[in-house]
Amino acid sequence: MSDLAPPPLPSPHPLPDQGHWQPLPKRAATLAGIAGAITGAIIIGGALGTLWVVLDMPMRWVGAAAMLLPGALIGFAFGYRRQRRTWWRLDAQGLGVRRDLMWQLETRVPLSRVQHLDLRRGPIERTAQLATLVVHTAGSRFSAVSLGGLDQADAERLRDTLGRQLDQDDDAL
Repeated sequence: MSDLAPPPLPSPHPLPDQGHWQPLPKRAATLAGIAGAITGAIIIGGALGTLWVVLDMPMRWVGAAAMLLPGALIGFAFGYRRQRRTWWRLDAQGLGVRRDLMWQLETRVPLSRVQHLDLRRGPIERTAQLATLVVHTAGSRFSAVSLGGLDQADAERLRDTLGRQLDQDDDAL
């Protein structure tokens, strides 16, 4: 093998660097934005539009329909930003999840507390090749940590890696 030979190709979907914070894929943020837009249009636009109609404003139906757009835009912005500001990492101590929309929330799941793991994939997530990893923990308060919007391959590898570490740790069983 010569010095000019290219390095070996990594596996097509390796688990990202363990110990470093990993963002969720952008397609998860787009889906969250679309869901937020629908919710925002219904809640914000619907409430303001209904108020417009009830107050008998001039051109009330046009005004009510016009309120749907700001609601959808606000909902999309919140949903998209929420997913883009969510990170995860796996290290020797366990799984960490960090969410940062207005306040930063960091959840740490030690390996010794993991009871079992689930992967959820709804029809929209399957289409986008995304998954939700649910880590069930010992205890009653906050007994499960859910991380939605993971790339399907990353979610499967996280589940398998956490499962192997769980099986190797005699104290966790």
